[in-house]
Amino acid sequence: MEIYSTEEQQVDAIKQFGKDYGLSIIVGAVVGLGGLYGWNTYSEMKLAASEDASESFDKLVVNATNPTSFLEGAENFVKAHDQKGYQALLELMTAKVAVESGDFVKAEEAYKRIIIAQPGSGIDMVATIRLARLQAEQDNVGTALKTLDAVTDDAFKSQREELKGDFLVRQGDLDSAKQAYQTAIDNGGALTNPTLTMKLDNLNKV
Repeated sequence: MEIYSTEEQQVDAIKQFGKDYGLSIIVGAVVGLGGLYGWNTYSEMKLAASEDASESFDKLVVNATNPTSFLEGAENFVKAHDQKGYQALLELMTAKVAVESGDFVKAEEAYKRIIIAQPGSGIDMVATIRLARLQAEQDNVGTALKTLDAVTDDAFKSQREELKGDFLVRQGDLDSAKQAYQTAIDNGGALTNPTLTMKLDNLNKV
């Protein structure tokens, strides 16, 4: 089941940024545990805990190709480390592994934990979009549309509207779908997804 698109690249960029520039940057600039200046004031105990979490996180990433091992390790990580940023990224990975394993309930639970935690850096918006896709793939299109209402960050507006258009087409509401696609285009969606214009053109021919 393919439920990932542009935001997949955004999350990958977050993780790669951390690999390139180190733990202090990913903590300070990406996952919202404090700015770099605030990081310098952390106690040695806090630093040790963060480094331990980083090592544990890296080990989990290595095991991501083994669903059973990864999911078990992810649960243990959450219990052992109070690192919201890492937990949010881990939840995204957990959801993806769960989807690929056919465990949609576990995937939905992971997305909802991210949304409740509101880790920032757009990660909660990514989780909301993925949750909506997953719901729609399970034929819960009405629920998926309601989930999309929670995507309020303007940076994700074009993705939200395109996805809304896709869902509305499935419901047979073509006029509303056209409006959604047009809004997505107006917000730059066609620049990152050329097929968006094709979707609108196809509806205009109906």
